[in-house]
Amino acid sequence: MHGAGNDYIYVNTLFYDVPQPSEAASLWSDRHKGIGADGLVLIGLSQVPEADFTMRMFNADGSEGMMCGNAARCIGKYLYERGLTDKTEIRLLTLSGVKTLWLTISSGKVESVTVDMGEPLFKDDMLFVPNSEIEQGVFVSMGNPHYVVFTNDVDQVDKTGPLLEHHPAFPQRCNIEFARMESESIIRTRVWERGSGVTMACGTGACATAVAAALTRRAERTTLVVMDGGTLSIEWREADNHVYMTGPAEFVFDGEIKL
Repeated sequence: MHGAGNDYIYVNTLFYDVPQPSEAASLWSDRHKGIGADGLVLIGLSQVPEADFTMRMFNADGSEGMMCGNAARCIGKYLYERGLTDKTEIRLLTLSGVKTLWLTISSGKVESVTVDMGEPLFKDDMLFVPNSEIEQGVFVSMGNPHYVVFTNDVDQVDKTGPLLEHHPAFPQRCNIEFARMESESIIRTRVWERGSGVTMACGTGACATAVAAALTRRAERTTLVVMDGGTLSIEWREADNHVYMTGPAEFVFDGEIKL
Protein backbone atom coordinates (compact mmCIF):
# COMPACT_ATOMS: atom_id res chain seq x y z
CA MET A 1 0.00 0.00 0.00
CA HIS A 2 1.06 3.61 -0.31
CA GLY A 3 0.07 6.95 1.16
CA ALA A 4 0.99 9.80 -1.20
CA GLY A 5 3.67 7.56 -2.71
CA ASN A 6 5.21 6.52 0.62
CA ASP A 7 4.99 2.74 0.09
CA TYR A 8 5.31 -0.05 2.62
CA ILE A 9 4.85 -3.80 2.66
CA TYR A 10 2.04 -4.63 5.12
CA VAL A 11 1.73 -7.95 6.92
CA ASN A 12 -1.29 -8.79 9.07
CA THR A 13 0.24 -10.65 12.02
CA LEU A 14 -3.19 -11.89 13.07
CA PHE A 15 -2.77 -14.31 10.15
CA TYR A 16 0.98 -14.45 9.48
CA ASP A 17 3.95 -14.23 11.82
CA VAL A 18 7.19 -12.44 10.90
CA PRO A 19 9.71 -13.71 13.46
CA GLN A 20 12.60 -11.49 12.28
CA PRO A 21 10.99 -8.27 11.03
CA SER A 22 14.21 -6.22 10.84
CA GLU A 23 15.83 -8.77 8.55
CA ALA A 24 12.63 -9.13 6.51
CA ALA A 25 12.32 -5.36 6.11
CA SER A 26 15.85 -5.08 4.76
CA LEU A 27 15.49 -8.00 2.34
CA TRP A 28 11.97 -7.31 1.09
CA SER A 29 12.39 -3.54 0.71
CA ASP A 30 15.19 -3.91 -1.85
CA ARG A 31 13.70 -2.56 -5.08
CA HIS A 32 15.97 -4.73 -7.25
CA LYS A 33 16.22 -8.00 -5.32
CA GLY A 34 13.08 -7.92 -3.18
CA ILE A 35 9.48 -6.71 -3.33
CA GLY A 36 10.53 -3.06 -3.17
CA ALA A 37 9.28 -0.60 -0.55
CA ASP A 38 10.22 2.14 1.89
CA GLY A 39 9.94 -0.46 4.63
CA LEU A 40 7.79 -3.06 6.37
CA VAL A 41 4.71 -2.52 8.56
CA LEU A 42 3.24 -5.14 10.87
CA ILE A 43 -0.45 -4.95 11.84
CA GLY A 44 -1.52 -6.61 15.07
CA LEU A 45 -4.35 -6.84 17.58
CA SER A 46 -3.89 -4.65 20.66
CA GLN A 47 -3.55 -6.38 24.01
CA VAL A 48 -4.41 -3.19 25.93
CA PRO A 49 -7.90 -1.65 26.17
CA GLU A 50 -6.70 1.82 25.12
CA ALA A 51 -6.19 0.68 21.51
CA ASP A 52 -7.90 -1.52 18.93
CA PHE A 53 -4.90 -2.52 16.82
CA THR A 54 -1.12 -2.15 16.80
CA MET A 55 1.43 -0.94 14.28
CA ARG A 56 5.15 -1.67 14.10
CA MET A 57 7.13 -0.15 11.25
CA PHE A 58 10.63 -0.94 10.04
CA ASN A 59 12.65 1.21 7.67
CA ALA A 60 14.27 -0.16 4.53
CA ASP A 61 17.57 -0.62 6.40
CA GLY A 62 15.87 -2.78 9.04
CA SER A 63 15.81 -0.16 11.81
CA GLU A 64 12.53 0.17 13.69
CA GLY A 65 10.74 3.52 13.54
CA MET A 66 8.56 5.13 16.18
CA MET A 67 5.70 6.26 13.97
CA CYS A 68 4.63 6.72 10.34
CA GLY A 69 1.56 8.79 9.49
CA ASN A 70 1.22 7.49 5.94
CA ALA A 71 1.38 3.91 7.21
CA ALA A 72 -1.24 4.66 9.86
CA ARG A 73 -3.66 5.88 7.19
CA CYS A 74 -3.03 2.77 5.09
CA ILE A 75 -3.71 0.55 8.09
CA GLY A 76 -7.06 2.29 8.60
CA LYS A 77 -8.04 1.60 5.00
CA TYR A 78 -6.85 -2.00 5.19
CA LEU A 79 -8.70 -2.79 8.41
CA TYR A 80 -12.00 -1.34 7.18
CA GLU A 81 -12.02 -2.52 3.57
CA ARG A 82 -10.83 -6.04 4.46
CA GLY A 83 -13.64 -6.39 7.02
CA LEU A 84 -11.46 -6.54 10.13
CA THR A 85 -13.44 -3.69 11.70
CA ASP A 86 -16.58 -1.72 10.98
CA LYS A 87 -15.41 1.24 13.04
CA THR A 88 -14.75 4.56 11.38
CA GLU A 89 -12.78 5.69 14.43
CA ILE A 90 -9.84 3.41 15.16
CA ARG A 91 -7.26 3.61 17.95
CA LEU A 92 -3.84 2.45 16.82
CA LEU A 93 -1.03 1.64 19.26
CA THR A 94 2.43 2.70 18.04
CA LEU A 95 5.83 3.09 19.69
CA SER A 96 5.02 6.81 20.05
CA GLY A 97 1.67 6.19 21.74
CA VAL A 98 -1.95 5.61 20.75
CA LYS A 99 -3.01 7.43 17.57
CA THR A 100 -6.67 7.93 16.66
CA LEU A 101 -7.76 7.51 13.03
CA TRP A 102 -10.98 8.87 11.52
CA LEU A 103 -12.05 7.26 8.25
CA THR A 104 -14.03 9.08 5.56
CA ILE A 105 -16.17 6.47 3.79
CA SER A 106 -17.77 6.71 0.34
CA SER A 107 -19.67 3.76 -1.21
CA GLY A 108 -18.05 1.35 1.22
CA LYS A 109 -14.52 2.53 0.44
CA VAL A 110 -12.13 4.60 2.55
CA GLU A 111 -11.68 7.87 0.67
CA SER A 112 -9.30 9.51 3.13
CA VAL A 113 -8.06 9.15 6.69
CA THR A 114 -7.41 11.80 9.34
CA VAL A 115 -4.85 10.95 12.01
CA ASP A 116 -4.39 12.67 15.36
CA MET A 117 -0.60 12.83 15.36
CA GLY A 118 -0.40 14.26 18.89
CA GLU A 119 1.53 17.25 20.17
CA PRO A 120 4.78 18.40 18.58
CA LEU A 121 7.86 18.66 20.79
CA PHE A 122 10.75 21.10 20.38
CA LYS A 123 14.31 21.61 21.55
CA ASP A 124 15.57 25.18 21.55
CA ASP A 125 19.16 24.05 21.22
CA MET A 126 18.31 22.37 17.94
CA LEU A 127 18.11 25.67 16.04
CA PHE A 128 21.51 25.68 14.41
CA VAL A 129 23.38 26.03 11.12
CA PRO A 130 25.07 22.69 10.25
CA ASN A 131 27.29 24.30 7.61
CA SER A 132 27.63 27.52 5.66
CA GLU A 133 25.68 26.23 2.65
CA ILE A 134 22.44 25.50 4.54
CA GLU A 135 19.99 27.87 6.14
CA GLN A 136 19.05 27.57 9.78
CA GLY A 137 16.68 24.71 10.53
CA VAL A 138 13.99 23.83 13.06
CA PHE A 139 13.89 20.61 15.10
CA VAL A 140 10.41 19.15 15.62
CA SER A 141 9.57 15.76 17.12
CA MET A 142 6.33 14.12 16.00
CA GLY A 143 7.05 10.96 17.96
CA ASN A 144 10.14 10.67 15.77
CA PRO A 145 12.80 13.35 15.14
CA HIS A 146 12.65 15.80 12.21
CA TYR A 147 14.87 18.66 11.15
CA VAL A 148 13.18 21.13 8.77
CA VAL A 149 15.24 23.46 6.59
CA PHE A 150 13.46 26.25 4.71
CA THR A 151 15.14 26.92 1.39
CA ASN A 152 14.39 27.78 -2.24
CA ASP A 153 16.23 24.66 -3.40
CA VAL A 154 14.40 21.64 -2.00
CA ASP A 155 16.38 19.31 -4.25
CA GLN A 156 19.38 19.79 -1.95
CA VAL A 157 17.87 17.01 0.14
CA ASP A 158 19.24 14.37 -2.24
CA LYS A 159 22.83 15.37 -1.46
CA THR A 160 22.56 16.91 1.99
CA GLY A 161 19.92 14.63 3.53
CA PRO A 162 22.31 11.76 4.34
CA LEU A 163 24.84 14.18 5.83
CA LEU A 164 22.27 15.76 8.13
CA GLU A 165 20.75 12.39 9.08
CA HIS A 166 24.11 11.42 10.57
CA HIS A 167 25.05 14.88 11.91
CA PRO A 168 26.63 14.72 15.41
CA ALA A 169 23.75 16.84 16.75
CA PHE A 170 21.46 13.83 16.13
CA PRO A 171 22.96 10.88 18.02
CA GLN A 172 19.95 8.71 17.09
CA ARG A 173 19.93 10.07 13.52
CA CYS A 174 17.15 12.27 12.16
CA ASN A 175 14.58 12.66 9.39
CA ILE A 176 15.36 15.67 7.18
CA GLU A 177 12.90 17.96 5.35
CA PHE A 178 13.79 20.67 2.83
CA ALA A 179 10.81 22.99 2.44
CA ARG A 180 9.93 25.92 0.19
CA MET A 181 7.04 28.26 0.94
CA GLU A 182 4.75 28.56 -2.10
CA SER A 183 2.27 30.69 -0.15
CA GLU A 184 1.10 31.07 3.46
CA SER A 185 -0.97 27.92 3.04
CA ILE A 186 1.07 25.77 0.61
CA ILE A 187 4.50 24.28 1.34
CA ARG A 188 6.57 22.30 -1.16
CA THR A 189 8.59 19.71 0.75
CA ARG A 190 11.06 16.95 -0.03
CA VAL A 191 12.09 14.45 2.59
CA TRP A 192 15.04 12.26 3.49
CA GLU A 193 13.75 9.58 5.85
CA ARG A 194 16.03 8.17 8.49
CA GLY A 195 16.93 4.64 7.43
CA SER A 196 15.17 4.81 4.06
CA GLY A 197 16.61 7.76 2.12
CA VAL A 198 14.54 9.99 -0.18
CA THR A 199 10.89 8.94 -0.10
CA MET A 200 7.87 10.16 -2.06
CA ALA A 201 6.18 11.39 1.11
CA CYS A 202 6.40 11.27 4.90
CA GLY A 203 3.39 11.87 7.13
CA THR A 204 5.28 12.84 10.25
CA GLY A 205 7.60 14.89 8.04
CA ALA A 206 4.65 16.80 6.58
CA CYS A 207 3.42 17.48 10.12
CA ALA A 208 6.85 18.63 11.26
CA THR A 209 7.17 20.91 8.23
CA ALA A 210 3.76 22.51 8.83
CA VAL A 211 4.51 23.03 12.52
CA ALA A 212 7.94 24.52 11.77
CA ALA A 213 6.38 26.90 9.24
CA ALA A 214 3.74 28.05 11.72
CA LEU A 215 6.28 28.29 14.53
CA THR A 216 8.50 30.57 12.46
CA ARG A 217 5.47 32.57 11.25
CA ARG A 218 5.90 31.55 7.65
CA ALA A 219 2.43 30.00 7.50
CA GLU A 220 -0.93 29.70 9.21
CA ARG A 221 -1.82 26.66 11.33
CA THR A 222 -3.65 24.91 8.46
CA THR A 223 -1.53 24.15 5.41
CA LEU A 224 -1.19 21.88 2.41
CA VAL A 225 2.17 20.12 2.26
CA VAL A 226 3.04 19.13 -1.31
CA MET A 227 5.47 16.21 -1.43
CA ASP A 228 6.89 14.23 -4.35
CA GLY A 229 4.09 11.65 -4.18
CA GLY A 230 1.09 13.81 -3.32
CA THR A 231 -0.42 16.41 -1.01
CA LEU A 232 -1.31 16.11 2.68
CA SER A 233 -3.52 18.50 4.63
CA ILE A 234 -2.10 19.43 8.03
CA GLU A 235 -3.83 21.30 10.86
CA TRP A 236 -2.05 22.30 14.08
CA ARG A 237 -5.01 23.05 16.33
CA GLU A 238 -4.73 25.70 18.99
CA ALA A 239 -7.53 24.09 21.04
CA ASP A 240 -5.51 21.01 22.04
CA ASN A 241 -2.07 21.68 20.48
CA HIS A 242 -2.42 18.44 18.49
CA VAL A 243 -1.48 18.04 14.84
CA TYR A 244 -4.08 16.47 12.53
CA MET A 245 -3.07 14.99 9.20
CA THR A 246 -5.51 14.11 6.40
CA GLY A 247 -4.63 12.28 3.20
CA PRO A 248 -5.26 9.31 0.92
CA ALA A 249 -4.29 5.64 1.19
CA GLU A 250 -4.13 3.19 -1.70
CA PHE A 251 -3.74 -0.53 -2.28
CA VAL A 252 -1.06 -1.47 -4.82
CA PHE A 253 -1.08 -5.27 -4.87
CA ASP A 254 -1.37 -8.42 -2.74
CA GLY A 255 1.24 -11.16 -2.83
CA GLU A 256 2.81 -14.10 -1.03
CA ILE A 257 6.44 -14.63 -0.03
CA LYS A 258 8.11 -17.49 1.78
CA LEU A 259 10.12 -16.75 4.92
